Amino acid sequence: MPKWTVIIDNRELPARPLVLEAAGVLPNDPTNSHQAIAILENLGFETRYAAEPGKSDQPARTDAPADAPRDNRSILEIIGDATKDLTEEDWKNLPTDLSKNVDHYLYGTKKVEE
Repeated sequence: MPKWTVIIDNRELPARPLVLEAAGVLPNDPTNSHQAIAILENLGFETRYAAEPGKSDQPARTDAPADAPRDNRSILEIIGDATKDLTEEDWKNLPTDLSKNVDHYLYGTKKVEE
């Protein structure tokens, strides 16, 4: 598991690939893990960081009880549910260069120009 992960419906998933997939950008997009974590935390998701490869700074997870609800939805379905209440106007208000200039919009750094 990568160092930065996000918890969605009791599942621990790699943070950066999730954000890139949701944004519809290629895996070589310049968005880094810290930016992805900032985006996820701003959306209210729980995130985790493993201090050393193969080791987590979180308590060891135990298997869920047999009667625990199971969610077999894809990550895209989960993200779809998390964003389903956004209006068309909300989506139109997102900057068209958000994936390229996420640092600018989150931290105020200089915009990347093509």
